[in-house]
Amino acid sequence: MARAILKKNMRASLSFQGASRGFTVYSAPRLELVKYPMAQKVLALINPKSGVRRSYSTVLDALQTHWDVDGRELHFQFSRSAEDGRDKVHRAIDQGVDTILVAGGDGMINSIGAAMMGSDIALGVIPTGSGNGFARHFDIPLQVNRAAEALSTADIKRIDVGHANGHPFFVTCSLAWDAALVKTFEKSPVRGVLPYVFSAAYGFLDYRPQDFEVQFPDGECVAAERPMVFTAANLTQFGGGAKIAPQARSDDGQLVLVTIAKKDSARCIANLPMLFRGKIDELEVVHTRTFTEILVRREHAAPIQVDGELLESGPDVEIKVEPKALNVLVPKAVF
Repeated sequence: MARAILKKNMRASLSFQGASRGFTVYSAPRLELVKYPMAQKVLALINPKSGVRRSYSTVLDALQTHWDVDGRELHFQFSRSAEDGRDKVHRAIDQGVDTILVAGGDGMINSIGAAMMGSDIALGVIPTGSGNGFARHFDIPLQVNRAAEALSTADIKRIDVGHANGHPFFVTCSLAWDAALVKTFEKSPVRGVLPYVFSAAYGFLDYRPQDFEVQFPDGECVAAERPMVFTAANLTQFGGGAKIAPQARSDDGQLVLVTIAKKDSARCIANLPMLFRGKIDELEVVHTRTFTEILVRREHAAPIQVDGELLESGPDVEIKVEPKALNVLVPKAVF
């Protein structure tokens, strides 16, 4: 079984926008367009606890304005918990609903979208969360009314879905300090560089990194020395505009692994604005690699972050991609 330090082995398959550094140029493919007739039976699921300064009436007014048109049934329900939301999705499928609009954040999108996988129903996202990584990736407007309008004429695309120990994720899955960082950041009502600095500083001294071993399907085994960041990304960002994997594509059948060792984390924090400009992977201390499946072995059990939610996990984490597993409404300007 071949072994190597992560920094060396991962360099061979790095993908960057330019060729000046000697790496492979990556061209983004167009998302596959799924041809469906106009939505006829629509269910809007609303998280009454999601968002800042947003109300049910705001979402209701926006959807009635742009979605309550001739030839279409529009129904509204609250999703009061992950289990409640999943039950309502299953009933909607049985009742012939063809589109489900979710007014919530990445956590609600995860629970609702997971229940929709394997069906032909299309998922539309009205972002009312704090980070809104899913919506930001697809350039869905963050204002409720504009989002409802953009989705009313959107295309339906099939996107990939990641799995971490069998739990689906649509945006990111993190296994190290980045898991705690994302959770801390999600609690802040303020967005931008400064909250990330505070979140990073808050967790930096407390987190105790451990060595990881990454095994690939072909038997290659790579050592990740005490990573502070260890994120598998299906989409580009954590949320809040922080693009941890600028090269991630939603329908290329691959995930992007992003790692930063503890010894290099101070340099990354000093260059934190690059995270928001979509250029964090241009730092030499940030290592990326595309993959379809990996087994991560950690020294100790620790929680993992899945689309902004923390899950308890044992030392070993299996991460893999399921290609084109979910139908999503994407504004026409995005490709």
